[in-house]
Amino acid sequence: MVPPDGSRVSDYQYELPPERVAKYPVSVRDASKLLVVTRPVDALSPEEENFTEFRHLQCRDMVELFEPGDLLVINESRVLPARLLGRKSTGAPSEVLLVRPSADADDPYIWEALVRPGSKLKPGRTVVVAPDLTVEILDSAPESGRLVKLVSDLSPEEVINKHGHMPLPPYIDRSDEPIDRERYQTVYARESGSIAAPTAGLHFTDDLLTRLQEHGVRRVAVTLHVGIGTFRPVTAEDPEEHALHEEHYYISKEAADVINKSIVSAKRVWAVGTTVVRTLESAVDDRGLVRSGSGTTQLFIRPPFNFQIVNCLLTNFHLPRSTLLMLVAAFAGYDNTMAAYQQAVALGYRFYSYGDAMAVVDRK
Repeated sequence: MVPPDGSRVSDYQYELPPERVAKYPVSVRDASKLLVVTRPVDALSPEEENFTEFRHLQCRDMVELFEPGDLLVINESRVLPARLLGRKSTGAPSEVLLVRPSADADDPYIWEALVRPGSKLKPGRTVVVAPDLTVEILDSAPESGRLVKLVSDLSPEEVINKHGHMPLPPYIDRSDEPIDRERYQTVYARESGSIAAPTAGLHFTDDLLTRLQEHGVRRVAVTLHVGIGTFRPVTAEDPEEHALHEEHYYISKEAADVINKSIVSAKRVWAVGTTVVRTLESAVDDRGLVRSGSGTTQLFIRPPFNFQIVNCLLTNFHLPRSTLLMLVAAFAGYDNTMAAYQQAVALGYRFYSYGDAMAVVDRK
């Protein structure tokens, strides 16, 4: 039998007791645990010298991992409470998850969406959400989605704010509650457009960001709106056969200038989450610098991958067999990553969106 090396999807399977899945956030954001992993010299090499003793901190202690002059790059995308719950004309419960306004329609009430039950909500059907809101199913859309129209006297923004629920991931396995409006959102979220939180950022408080700044850590923001690809399981055994859904990102000229100055001056660039990694590594030009502007990415980062921008990574613990776990393995080394996950399970770390965090730092 060929030993696992990160080249197959099944190499990313691990066992997680159900009680390790965080159903609620910790009482204070930066009280989450932080597992610290040293990035190997060669993330592709399984040699013993690439392994490290893991450190265990709390997120509020992460300041000690930074050096003055380091750059922290955050994703300021904001999660839309765009999960609409209603009923079909038969009275059966139905769900519409608004993904983004249709790029092909001038009408702001027409959106791309995911629907449930998908087999029943075909074009021509309607979902009644409230007396002042009906959703019409107009057509099929890519990735098993639908093109829908919001029928309401309210604006689309008012519809979402009044009737929308936070789109908690299925593994949280509960209905959203008032606490989720605040806690399934980073403290620096600004640009609405995601249907899932960039969860590594959930651990930051205003106080922690201030202490990092006082320590000499600079900060810039980019935007990548998390799309429906985050809910798509990897069903193929060969990662080459899995295609990521397109996601939109934006890097301002000011942010690109700061990032590029860090690169040129050999200062460390920290990515807060896999969304930031994908944004920065998707925007590299032929000089090894970051391009500003808007773009889309389907970049699937997995071993082997040559990271050109990011030096350190803060991330949550991800689902088995997921593209996000593959990205972390490409950055931290496959064996290192799976060993870290094994230790996190053994030591009672909390997993997934509301769970604890892992920092992958470069070898000094």
